[in-house]
Amino acid sequence: MATRVGLALGSNLGDRIGNLRAARKLLRGLTPVGVHFEQAPIYHSEPVNCPENAPDFYNTVIELDYVGAPIQLLEDTQAIEFHLGREASATPNAPRVIDIDILYFDQLMIDAGLVVIPHPRMIHRRFVLQPLAEIRPQLTLPGDRVTISEHLRRLDSGEPELTLVQAQW
Repeated sequence: MATRVGLALGSNLGDRIGNLRAARKLLRGLTPVGVHFEQAPIYHSEPVNCPENAPDFYNTVIELDYVGAPIQLLEDTQAIEFHLGREASATPNAPRVIDIDILYFDQLMIDAGLVVIPHPRMIHRRFVLQPLAEIRPQLTLPGDRVTISEHLRRLDSGEPELTLVQAQW
């Protein structure tokens, strides 16, 4: 049985749009043909909590139906990151070719060390909320009472407004 999941994608090295497209293609490969797959526009954002002089990001959100457990999805997304050239770094939030974060896994709430779902910082990040609000504005995360669009409206993160890069990609 398929589970509806949300994934945040970001890239700030190399061909950022190309990196997001490559990740999208590989993520589509994780789902059966004909199941739900939706993508938000790509936005340009300044780095948040990254090393000084880190390049700007392109960010988006994808929602898909996934068949498997949350830990398997984590392994699948990490394998995609590795395949696309993401390198391990001792520096937190170092520049990267691709970053894929699990935002939600249907209505599950998990805190299992490696996997924390819903993503604990997503409602505090414009670069996640804005693209997610494009495709799921009325989504209410498990354990929450406020919709994604309301979180975005109330957001006071200090992040500058995002710039639309590409609506269709």
